[in-house]
Amino acid sequence: MKRRELIKGVTLLASGIGLKGNASAPLPEPSPRKLPRWRGFNLLEKFHRDWSNGPFFQSDFEWIAELGFNFVRLPMDYRCWTEETDWTKLKEPVLKEIDQAVEWGRQYGIHICINFHRAPGYTVASPPEPKSLWTDEEAQRVCCGHWRAFAKRYKGIGNRFLSFNLFNEPARISADVHRKVVERVTAAIREEDENRLIICDGREWGNEPPHELAGLRVAAATRGYRPFTLTHFKAEWVAGSEQWGEPTHPHREGSTVWDKDQLHRTAILPWKELEKQGFGVMVGEFGSYNKTPHKVVLAWMKDCLELWREAGWGWALWNFRGSFGILDSGRVDVAYENWRGHKLDRQMLELLQSH
Repeated sequence: MKRRELIKGVTLLASGIGLKGNASAPLPEPSPRKLPRWRGFNLLEKFHRDWSNGPFFQSDFEWIAELGFNFVRLPMDYRCWTEETDWTKLKEPVLKEIDQAVEWGRQYGIHICINFHRAPGYTVASPPEPKSLWTDEEAQRVCCGHWRAFAKRYKGIGNRFLSFNLFNEPARISADVHRKVVERVTAAIREEDENRLIICDGREWGNEPPHELAGLRVAAATRGYRPFTLTHFKAEWVAGSEQWGEPTHPHREGSTVWDKDQLHRTAILPWKELEKQGFGVMVGEFGSYNKTPHKVVLAWMKDCLELWREAGWGWALWNFRGSFGILDSGRVDVAYENWRGHKLDRQMLELLQSH
């Protein structure tokens, strides 16, 4: 997909010509200080080079729009579009697959958020990166180069249709280090596209509001995975999770009872303070793994969705198709509906649609 074709698509969307899906409800204009209440999903086609590295599916965008949602986050592994022996060389055929996702977003009235789930020098996944983005000069330089290439590629695509989410869930790093790296990378993006909307996850795996980024003209994203012993019960990639007690909602975790009030105190109020500093806020990921009882997931999810609606925040479920999602989740306690060759969790879908 050539960039001029993408820009042409933006013009069509703005004029309301030839649109599908959510086109009857034009996408709102975001800003770093105020994000729209987007609602949607994460799509994982380029989530991990070694086991999830294929083209995106047009049907996902079509169905997401048809079902009433307007947001897709693309958590991606930079190694998917990088030559294996040289992390500075980008593969044009793979980048064109990402172009296609951006174009489908335009076509179906869906905002696309491009995220480096694995950035040069940083990931929460396995294996770890050989060099650290937070401390290594080469990793920072290469990461800036990747983001600069994306900024140049999509310059001219308006913020209504496209945003950049720099790094997935920065973990245990200091506020000062986080600010230093984010400032360098945002500067690289703005060398190519001065006004691109940039969203930054909070530290501590997206749970700590990034007050340290004040003045950088970025918005912020939190997470909806609390309590973790509910959302990641028996998750194979979480050590010891098979030993946790079966979740309930409200859920007891030690001396803490995770009810709606506790969720509000812990996951809403600190981020409302961040908003007062001029940050737009959204929930970049949320959901519960398929081993948590379905009725518990729905009760917990209902409280979260009500809190986010009251806060005025958008959200993106992890994921659309898969173990957290509304399609093909593999839960054993769901009466699935056969839907276009997939197993649909109608109860979860209708709960999401109601918010």
